[in-house]
Amino acid sequence: MDFEKIVNPIVKDIPPSGIRKFFDLANQMEGVISLGVGEPDFATPWTIREAAIYSIEKGKTFYTANQGLLELRKEICKYQKRRFDLDYKPEQCIVTVGGSEGIDLAFRTIINPGDEVILLQPSYVAYTPGVALAGGVVRNIILTEENEFKLTPELLKEAINEKTKVILLNYPSNPTGGFMTKEDYEKLVPIFKESGIMIITDEIYAELSYEHKFCSIASFDEIKDQVILVSGFSKAYAMTGWRLGYVLANEYLVKMMKKIHQYVIMSAPTCAQYGAIEAMRHCDEEIEKMRQAYLARRNFLVKTFNEMGLKTFTPQGAFYVFPCIKSTGLTSEQFCEELLNDQLVACVPGSAFGEAGEGYIRVSYAYSLEELKAATQKIRKFLEKKGVK
Repeated sequence: MDFEKIVNPIVKDIPPSGIRKFFDLANQMEGVISLGVGEPDFATPWTIREAAIYSIEKGKTFYTANQGLLELRKEICKYQKRRFDLDYKPEQCIVTVGGSEGIDLAFRTIINPGDEVILLQPSYVAYTPGVALAGGVVRNIILTEENEFKLTPELLKEAINEKTKVILLNYPSNPTGGFMTKEDYEKLVPIFKESGIMIITDEIYAELSYEHKFCSIASFDEIKDQVILVSGFSKAYAMTGWRLGYVLANEYLVKMMKKIHQYVIMSAPTCAQYGAIEAMRHCDEEIEKMRQAYLARRNFLVKTFNEMGLKTFTPQGAFYVFPCIKSTGLTSEQFCEELLNDQLVACVPGSAFGEAGEGYIRVSYAYSLEELKAATQKIRKFLEKKGVK
């Protein structure tokens, strides 16, 4: 049987994840220090695990409502008000299987075939395939280190046209650590309002903000109905394996997303939802402890890479640094492959995040300071061999 003829051509044309493709190689080697996966090195706080275990012991092992436990949706709304001063009702919330499902729901709910979707490059690897699977067409805005990877009014105006349906924002950014302040967004709001385009905002790293207080684009009332806010528990609460996220949006849009969710997923895992209730009620201190640890690691990496001769922008959020490796004369993929083979250190090529990522590598600091120190010593040796000082 010719399976190539059977498979949907859109699926066939989607390239494998630039992250996973590279780390398949690393996993076949022994003694590798991996700085590539965007996953907290902390275990989920015990109080969250205990709440989930207790829910199972009490026999709460059945489906929940499609939209998620009402108790959890209420807590999500309280949390967003307490932490970010956002006003949402439980009816405007749907609990998803990770933030990734939330992004997919948003795409499939609002994108018609041929609609243009603006993405900010360098961008997280799942965005472009997600647009393609929903039938959309990607229009990239190239962000630069010179502008601190911020979206500017000039870039936004230039990108919007009559075919534009939606823009996806991801701040703090994966992979760059770029950040938008309230003042930055204020310059964009009139453009968003005039154009009427939808805005998907991926705020999974909102709690991991450093020098500046996080501001959501949803905090501007005049465009709030245009905003689909996606977040989750994976990063801030160290709950990656729990696969739990949520979407906040206009109530009608949530009802439409629920149609897709109920036929494909039914409901998010029940015990994970009970764990998340505990997370939102009692884990602000745990979040802060982890944030402070990430901040110390960020400071170490930025200082160390700059001392090595790799110009490194200081990220204002998330847990990645994005060193420039152009001085080595290598492509990002060549750099990462040679570093892996020579020093057994795994990083992600910037090209995995689009053409705008070429000339950079992504290094995660969701690893202990000891691991980071050991890895950077090896990277220093590698650079010395390449004549970079």
